[in-house]
Amino acid sequence: MRVLARDAAKHTNKRITLKGWVHRVRELGAISFVLLRDRSGMIQIVFEGKTGFTHESVISVQGTVRENAKAPGGVEIQEASAQVLSAAGSDLPIPVNCGPEKLSLDAILDNRMISLRMPKILSVFRVQATIVGAFADYLRGQDFTEIKTSKLVGSGTEGGAGLFTVEYFDTKVYLAQSPQFYKQALVASGLERVFEVGAAYRAEKHDTARHLNEYVSLDVEMAFIDSERELVELEKGILKAVFAAVQKKNAAELEALDAPPLPGPESVDGIPCVGYDEARDIISRLGARRVFDINPEGERILCDWALQERGVPAVFVNDFPRKKRPVYAYPDGQKTLSFDLLFRGLEITTGGRRINEYPMMLESLSKFGLSPEGMGAYMDIFRCGCPPHGGFAIGLERLTQKILGLQNVKEASLFPRDRKRITP
Repeated sequence: MRVLARDAAKHTNKRITLKGWVHRVRELGAISFVLLRDRSGMIQIVFEGKTGFTHESVISVQGTVRENAKAPGGVEIQEASAQVLSAAGSDLPIPVNCGPEKLSLDAILDNRMISLRMPKILSVFRVQATIVGAFADYLRGQDFTEIKTSKLVGSGTEGGAGLFTVEYFDTKVYLAQSPQFYKQALVASGLERVFEVGAAYRAEKHDTARHLNEYVSLDVEMAFIDSERELVELEKGILKAVFAAVQKKNAAELEALDAPPLPGPESVDGIPCVGYDEARDIISRLGARRVFDINPEGERILCDWALQERGVPAVFVNDFPRKKRPVYAYPDGQKTLSFDLLFRGLEITTGGRRINEYPMMLESLSKFGLSPEGMGAYMDIFRCGCPPHGGFAIGLERLTQKILGLQNVKEASLFPRDRKRITP
């Protein structure tokens, strides 16, 4: 029966079988030391003579577990014999047993099929899996229903710009920018509380360390709210659950990646919420120049301000002007009941209360130069009775990036898609 590397110490002085990849080979004349890697970690195996193994070959090893304080995990495998299950070529495109910091980001992404084997890189996605799991578990605990919506749509949810066109039989459709319309329909269906983990697409010609054209969106929508403040409190609960899960399950990965400390529950509860105009004033004052919008530099300034004033590198910004929010944002005079969450200098969430009354939606459409006919079946949600509701979306890759202190959001995407990259 196969034993994982992390469990070998439980079988001291017993003969076991391990299976995995040859991570490193060190030959010292009469003996060779092989570091075997599996999904749980690494273990040292001692062979007599030379092995002939190439790095990344997949092998099955039988041997006896012996204590060795100098070996990884305090044990090693002696009296070993091995079978090669799949031999790797000697011309690997990149070395897997070096640190990713020794390679350029382009080299890592160009060789993504192989660079994912690097333990430090794989740690990023172990953490990301924990984030997704904690997000979903928390919402299920709050009586939310998980949904899966179509990614092929007849029109955009946030206007006609930024849409990828797809040939669909004899017509053209688009890749969904978000599940917004579907979320609202399902809230109005009687489910009341829904969430989705799914891909979203933006045909924006960015080429920055903060943008992807395909990303994973953690979407939430819930009924019977009065303002965006209820959504802010919900997101605080999600963040506390996510941070706690990552700290509990991924301590080794956080250490390996030298990740910055995560905010504790009290810090998350203390994240300040400032209005859009106040946020601009803070940026202008600390940046020593008048600003008229919240740009990336302003996001960094606001998070630095929150860290200094509240001890947490995050800030909610609400009361955005109507012209800066989508047509469905609930108006409050010239402002909206909407918000963004900035974390460690980057916007990771956008959300707010939505319009739920048909006459108000008609009025909003006219202000945006849109017509009910152009919105198609979306208008049926409101004509047929829709509860007060709202929601938000968290960018998974951005959240992962900021939790781990990564320099580029592409490092937090398994197979990133941007305007220059469509492979592998």
